[in-house]
Amino acid sequence: QVRLVESGGGLVQHGGSLRLSCAASGRTFSISRMGWFRQTPEKAREFVASIPWSVGITYYADSVKGRFTISRDTAQNTVYLQMNSLKPEDTAVYYCAVRLGSTLEYDAWGQGTQVTVSS
Repeated sequence: QVRLVESGGGLVQHGGSLRLSCAASGRTFSISRMGWFRQTPEKAREFVASIPWSVGITYYADSVKGRFTISRDTAQNTVYLQMNSLKPEDTAVYYCAVRLGSTLEYDAWGQGTQVTVSS
């Protein structure tokens, strides 16, 4: 199994920036893709961004394109989400998740980190 621990959330003003980190441990050799998702009490969990662990395409939700950047450090088994030009509607609990091997489902999830953007 893979264990994920997120960090970097907090309170920021409208237009500010935050960088989230997600450190993976355990069977990291089996990771094929890592992603970030977010959820609020009013909405279902939604996809934010994902990145392949080796080669492939990076994806972003339309709502964050041009403002958020996902990156990874495979040597550190860590994925990052740089969030710029934050808006109040970005307020949510952010979760990282991994896909293992050839599966299309996300197999493991972190505990989440709160991001709050004040207006």
